[in-house]
Amino acid sequence: MIGLGGGFIVVPVLTFFGFSPTLAASDSLFAAFANSIASTASYSRQKRIVYSLGIKLALISIPGTILGAYISDQVSPPLFKLLFGLVLVASCVYIYMRRKMESREYNLSKQIMLLVVGASFFAGVISSLFGIGGGVVFVPLMVIAIGLSMKLAAPTSQFILMFASASGMIMHSILGHPNYYEAGMLSIGSFIGGMIGSKLSTRINEMKLRIFVTIVIAATAVKLIIDALGRPF
Repeated sequence: MIGLGGGFIVVPVLTFFGFSPTLAASDSLFAAFANSIASTASYSRQKRIVYSLGIKLALISIPGTILGAYISDQVSPPLFKLLFGLVLVASCVYIYMRRKMESREYNLSKQIMLLVVGASFFAGVISSLFGIGGGVVFVPLMVIAIGLSMKLAAPTSQFILMFASASGMIMHSILGHPNYYEAGMLSIGSFIGGMIGSKLSTRINEMKLRIFVTIVIAATAVKLIIDALGRPF
């Protein structure tokens, strides 16, 4: 419903249950892929996806997802929790500022494209390293920098996530990270949630949704950071 993907819920929950960061992130990418397929199918019928832009950003993000999968093996659990907590804080800021984001005139100048390339690569790294979507980067990028409306940016972000999560999922699988049974169970739930969420996105009270999601993410971020600071890096 908000274009972030469900990894910001799935990954912390898995780490709280004792999953290693690499396992949590790789399993979550399967769920993110299933979620993005369901969301994209629904948003496509609503004609809210800008395919030309989405494909460009997705292709740029793929090298970042490959790098993120490799880096995940090198990150200690406390450092992972600290960094993930900071990503969640950024997600809270995004959700709070979401309604205040105003699109400008559509702009894909050379200067903007340089920003787009760097931001998309960074979003790919985040997506694969933490097992979440890059929506926290892609949506503000599309709305503020490129000038896309929020109504189109969140669905296009889910379309991009379909490619980014697939690339990260493949790399994590090559490296032997995921547990396929657990990943399959997460994928089933995420697929159903993606179908429901995309349909509710045009009906739900966005203010109440933003408040609820922000509280949940903020509480999760605090716990992750406290857990991280309580252990040696």
